[in-house]
Amino acid sequence: MVRHYIWGPDREPGADEGLMPMSGKDQGDRPTDAQAPRAPRVGLFRPGQPTPVEPVTLDQRTGREIFLAPMSLAPFNPARVWESITEIAPDPDRLARNGLFADAAQSPITGTFDMLRTRVLQAMAARNWTRIAVTSPTHGCGKSFVAANLALALARLPSCRTVLIDLELRAPQLAQLFGQKEAAPIIEFLMGEQPLESHFRRIGRNLALALNGAPVPRASELIQDPEFPNALGSLADLLQPDVVIFDTPPALVSDDVLSLASEIDAVILVTDGTRTTPEDIRACERLFKDRLPILGTVLNRAQDRALDRYAYGARG
Repeated sequence: MVRHYIWGPDREPGADEGLMPMSGKDQGDRPTDAQAPRAPRVGLFRPGQPTPVEPVTLDQRTGREIFLAPMSLAPFNPARVWESITEIAPDPDRLARNGLFADAAQSPITGTFDMLRTRVLQAMAARNWTRIAVTSPTHGCGKSFVAANLALALARLPSCRTVLIDLELRAPQLAQLFGQKEAAPIIEFLMGEQPLESHFRRIGRNLALALNGAPVPRASELIQDPEFPNALGSLADLLQPDVVIFDTPPALVSDDVLSLASEIDAVILVTDGTRTTPEDIRACERLFKDRLPILGTVLNRAQDRALDRYAYGARG
């Protein structure tokens, strides 16, 4: 039955509505609920999703709400951090007197370090390494000289960001080699007391120096302090260097290099043709076995005339 409403000026009581019977044919033509097509439904709400409540920060003195500025979505740019590092311009003649050559045209020896640079980069890239320690069996083999010139050679590549860190904590030498008498104690950076920008110095656009102006008697304990890896992690995050070179103490003199094993990828062993013995080299190989890979061995002050053209200068 279909309900109809009849409206008129002289409607009688009860005549305002009625029922009109439908024939069986009409009823059969009317689709049932099961046959009737259903319109598609669109859900307006997701069930079970609570409305997020934004945290409210109140001023402790006034009790009023503090509206925080939205976080910046700009990507981090390490170039800005490099620009914030104080730039220095060491005297080229003074560097040359100390055996360091920033300009490849200053000395034929730069070609040798360029060759060492290329071989080091190729070996590190093949293994996805970034951190290397330069050490020697004993004192006086020229490891600081090699570490500094290798860093300068890497810096001659415009696309290579290089960091050189003096971790010869008991007897620092890099500040003297670079002619920086006012170098701050590196312990202030390594222990988180000073930010990177206040301690590091920059040569050119892509060589950062972490020099040390004061000896550290308990060097091994400092390296194993929990703050030490935090400082290196901060350096990696902020500068995103391609290569980090650590000038470290002689391997057979202290346990400093072994203490660094978890923070470096490999070592370069600098030997002296006038004083290093085959047993010294074998002792270093035994020491580093299963602990640190030796990326290469540099022969300094070679006496063999056949090797003379590959020899490096006599610097500590």
